[in-house]
Amino acid sequence: MAPRANWKGFLRLSLVTCPVALFPATSDSEKISFNQINRNTGHRIKYVKVDADTGEEVLNEDIMKGYAVDKDTYIEVSKDELENIALESTRTIEIDEFVPKSDIDQRYAIRPYYLVPDGKVGHDAYAVIRETIRSMDMVAIGRLVLTSREHIIALEPLKNGLMGTLLRYPYEVRGEDEYFDDIQDVKVTKDMLDLAQHIVQQKTAEFDPSKFDDRYESALVDLINQKRSGATIKPHGKARPGTNVVDLMTALKQSLKGGSAAAPAAKAKKPVKRAAGQKEMLLPISGKRAAKDDAKAAPVRTKTTGTKRKAG
Repeated sequence: MAPRANWKGFLRLSLVTCPVALFPATSDSEKISFNQINRNTGHRIKYVKVDADTGEEVLNEDIMKGYAVDKDTYIEVSKDELENIALESTRTIEIDEFVPKSDIDQRYAIRPYYLVPDGKVGHDAYAVIRETIRSMDMVAIGRLVLTSREHIIALEPLKNGLMGTLLRYPYEVRGEDEYFDDIQDVKVTKDMLDLAQHIVQQKTAEFDPSKFDDRYESALVDLINQKRSGATIKPHGKARPGTNVVDLMTALKQSLKGGSAAAPAAKAKKPVKRAAGQKEMLLPISGKRAAKDDAKAAPVRTKTTGTKRKAG
């Protein structure tokens, strides 16, 4: 099933307007997640909202928001007051300006979205806006309202569509000076720099995200499958970081030769590539009988081996 649009409205460049829909470009739904359960009963843990002082449960209708002035003092803000100041969505992304992509500091980027024509009309206007941005080799900056807040969005062509990246406001980005001020001013010699550059040249490649496997996620899938099949779980020995103190120049030379300054570690097992979604690699559950058999084979509670693929 296609994902639901996060926002629908219009994209406007001066007098050129077209209906558009905004979809998230990323997803965490394939990641393994867990529920918290009671070790003694196997039941899922339920959280309740309680008064911090009395310990009594508080009903939802009695809960309001408060801004902490100090440890024990709050300024109460009602739902109606928040609604009164909420921005009304104009349902329009108005392109305010064009800037070079290199001008946008990567720290300002929040998350990417796909902006596509909404419906069968407006494709011509959408194409005009897209190709205008492409021909200028710039990024279009606009604003849109999501969840009552106004966001900055940077639009750029991506194949036959548009990618929009939400941007942070300046007050959301920390300055680097307080972190970098204590870094020592080390002079790197030409010999060291030349060796390091040779190492970089040996490792230079085109970025291909498909070459990278989420090894922890893969290990979680394997662990769950092993427990379901009743296999004995063996602890994995973690490699300890090297403690040998090696001369920097020697380390660079050994790196260039493909050697290691520390003792050679055991050859790492090549991770298994998972072309499909991670959760699709979990062992299937074929009805109640299989679930019961799994429960007998694996040392886990029936509660945790239900018919859901998702562990959380």
